[in-house]
Amino acid sequence: MPPQAKMAFMVLVPDAAPDKHRSTMTTGLVELTIQFVADMNQAIDMARQLADQGCSIIELCGGFGHSMTGRIADAVRGKAAVGSVRFDLHAAFAKSSDELFSG
Repeated sequence: MPPQAKMAFMVLVPDAAPDKHRSTMTTGLVELTIQFVADMNQAIDMARQLADQGCSIIELCGGFGHSMTGRIADAVRGKAAVGSVRFDLHAAFAKSSDELFSG
């Protein structure tokens, strides 16, 4: 069996506590960590930590705007690939996440 791939799915929720709102599921081939973050600074910090822990793929929920996705990709460049689910609006708040969470 090939080595296990480490992947993460990051979700942006204003009342998230990253140390508390984290879950990992594992199969024989994939370890997937679901990580909630409350803001851009937490997202960058957690992306760096995940990459340092061997996570080679980080998928961002649709709540991350275009500029936020780029900033996270820049933060882990060379360590992890970053992808995103694309919605122009945050599904829970009906506004652009670039507008809601940038800062």
